[in-house]
Amino acid sequence: MSYPSLEACLIDLEKAGHLIRIKEEVDPNLEMAAIHLRVYEMGGPAILFENVKGSKFRAVSNLFGTLERSKFIFRKSLPAVKKLIKLRANPLEAIKHPIDNFTAGLAAIKALPLKNPIKQPVTYQEINISDLPLIKHWPKDGGAFVTLPQVYTEDIDKPGIFNANLGMYRIQLTGNDYELNKEIGLHYQLHRGIGVHQTKANKKGQPLKVSCFIGGPPSHSVAAVMPLPEGISEMTFAGLLGSRRFRYAYKDGFCVSTDADFVITGEVYPHENKPEGPFGDHLGYYSLQHTFPLMRVHKVYAKKDAIWAFTVVGRPPQEDTSFGQLIHEITGDAIPQEIPGLHSVHAVDAAGVHPLLLAVGSERYTPYTPAQQPAELLTIANHILGTGQLSLAKFLFITGSANQKIDAQDTLSFMTYLLERINFTRDVHFHTHTTMDTLDYSGTGINSGSKVVLAAYGDKIRDLSNEVPAVLNKLEGFGDAGLAMPGVVCITAPSYTNAQDAASQMNALDAQLSNTPLEGIAIIVICDDAGFTAQTLNNYLWVTYTRSNPSHDIYGIGAFTQNKHWGCTGPLVIDARIKPHHAPVLIKDEAVEKRVDQLFEKGGSLYSLISTQV
Repeated sequence: MSYPSLEACLIDLEKAGHLIRIKEEVDPNLEMAAIHLRVYEMGGPAILFENVKGSKFRAVSNLFGTLERSKFIFRKSLPAVKKLIKLRANPLEAIKHPIDNFTAGLAAIKALPLKNPIKQPVTYQEINISDLPLIKHWPKDGGAFVTLPQVYTEDIDKPGIFNANLGMYRIQLTGNDYELNKEIGLHYQLHRGIGVHQTKANKKGQPLKVSCFIGGPPSHSVAAVMPLPEGISEMTFAGLLGSRRFRYAYKDGFCVSTDADFVITGEVYPHENKPEGPFGDHLGYYSLQHTFPLMRVHKVYAKKDAIWAFTVVGRPPQEDTSFGQLIHEITGDAIPQEIPGLHSVHAVDAAGVHPLLLAVGSERYTPYTPAQQPAELLTIANHILGTGQLSLAKFLFITGSANQKIDAQDTLSFMTYLLERINFTRDVHFHTHTTMDTLDYSGTGINSGSKVVLAAYGDKIRDLSNEVPAVLNKLEGFGDAGLAMPGVVCITAPSYTNAQDAASQMNALDAQLSNTPLEGIAIIVICDDAGFTAQTLNNYLWVTYTRSNPSHDIYGIGAFTQNKHWGCTGPLVIDARIKPHHAPVLIKDEAVEKRVDQLFEKGGSLYSLISTQV
């Protein structure tokens, strides 16, 4: 389906039962976000807020809230897009079957951006930042944010749309020290194309021109988050996915998406920064206030009857989870094709994506002898940690098999397979004093921490226990224990105070267990609440891998260091307690939740709307 606008998409969704309209006034201060979170959790439809308090503009969220809905939106273009991705990974396919692949190639040519004279689309009216739906998502957020922006920049040395970058970097509109209507905050992290553009502009002592598009055809938002290979334009991908060329023009020297609902233009001057945040982010914690580039606002435009597109992030799964599912649907095996020997990867959403990555690879280095230990897998792991956003992985679990199918997307079966085979005396490999995801506060500072590769290959060496050994419930200085999954036990410990006390506690644990047979236990997680952590697989994944820094928080029963290699003879121990330097956990506002409860209760204004859709 080709949508010339966001509204055209919403009309189509409504006809198909994928959208509800909320006509009563809703407060953008926490209430809209709370409604969104509730509807998403119920697997509900897209939400069109028609009466946003303090703004004349409507707003829509949960547009990509389910994979089913995303596939519906792009139902006409997905086959061609998937075929083109496959052809790029395997160009010989096009040569072997030129007729079969002709339509895919034709679609790519038709997707090239189109310079489009501005008549009266997005520049219909000039407005202020204060006129926008200023949505605050979580109680401790620093202000209102744009959460589905398409941030456009150009290479100052190679100007023009074909060398431009379109990314999704959150924008802070209000709060902190920003001068309302004149300044906004531009938050971007590691491995982002905009950073290259700003570096070049800074070297020339010139401001970087930035255009922030909101709304427009839904393919534009997907293109902004798509991890595209070098040399493939996000604007061309948007045209391909949306079956409609990305239309643009220039106004006052700024590129403008003429199909967008809103455009904010401005400049980032060298070394002009201001504190940005906090912001309730997709790991389930607040990303704290840090200094980020300041954008001086030039103009703010809105089309007639413009619709503000937004999403709400928090502890996964959330709408960005469905974004990830759509990306996987589109790319299929494209990422593994980039890395020799890699079969599949899975960035585990329940753990916040970057903290935990699962990978399946080949082990072909010594075909003349039975391969019973990781070799090629370690080469693949190094390649993964040097590739784009995959390099942000903190815990990388990698395994493989010559005769068994291993599904990296099935977290439980993958982890079970690996933990049955991993040899902790040999298969734990640390990367210390390195970069980490900006939003991960488990490390030693912003963007700074460590990584670990846990690689396993060969025959099964242990049968994982399906119950907690009695000894683990009787440890001196520790509390109750719970089984998170086969072979993984969570144990409650006193609250974390400092590294020295933690080391003493882990030494005490080792002393109590070093002579105790624990063959069926692979990992022991030390946590604040074993009951919560072991309650579900998702709880275990979230707590363990978002609250630990490998170099500082991994211990082991029978640990040793030999020739600078660390290992342990017993289970691996991960200290996943909340540390003093960690960011606060996201907690909803009780008063707002009570108001929203009333809306969703039987007789409430949203009850009938939602109950007929879910």
